[in-house]
Amino acid sequence: MTKTITEINEKISKGDVVVVTAEEIINIVEEKGVEEAAQKVDVVTTGTFGPMCSSGTYINIGHAKPRIKLGGGACNLNDVPTYCGFAAADIYLGCTNLPEDDPRNRVYPGKFEYGGGHVIEEFVAGKDIKLTATAYGTDCYPRRKLETWINIKNINEAVLFNPRNVYQNYNVAVNLSNKLIYTYMGALKPGLGNANYCSAGQLSPLLNDPLYITTGLGTKIFL
Repeated sequence: MTKTITEINEKISKGDVVVVTAEEIINIVEEKGVEEAAQKVDVVTTGTFGPMCSSGTYINIGHAKPRIKLGGGACNLNDVPTYCGFAAADIYLGCTNLPEDDPRNRVYPGKFEYGGGHVIEEFVAGKDIKLTATAYGTDCYPRRKLETWINIKNINEAVLFNPRNVYQNYNVAVNLSNKLIYTYMGALKPGLGNANYCSAGQLSPLLNDPLYITTGLGTKIFL
């Protein structure tokens, strides 16, 4: 007998729902079979996550006293530049942003020891982040320079954006050449010396729902 999402929600409301993790359901299916497992279990949870180089965070820091207009100015978080093409108190930090003094690949291969992703991780963890900003000044926003510390607990708003995070499956990277190469999928050894991949495998809710019967536009997730 097929269970509907409405029926499952009713069981959740009553406290009668059976919930297991993606790891637990694998053993249950092996032991009970797919049909019996589907009857016994109502909800399968998974905590998988695929990092994406387009991820970033939008932050509204609130107004300083006197006010400063960050839009059209410049702002760094822990010396990592942010995008300021918004209004007075809005900034955006992408995970691949680098400090201006980072050597990048001038010394090859680059180490890339600190950047936007590190700042976001520290920010989400509740650590204090150093903010430095400059602006051109207006009658409404006379301040031209700001140095302060911000924390996720005392800013107006923070939104984490993850474009293209929902991949059903992703690439496997190998190197057919005769020299070591450095890619966004990691270092690849020559002559098929290794293979790097990014996938949650059997724990992936998308691989386990290949026709997107339960997952799609508007599906709520816990991030």
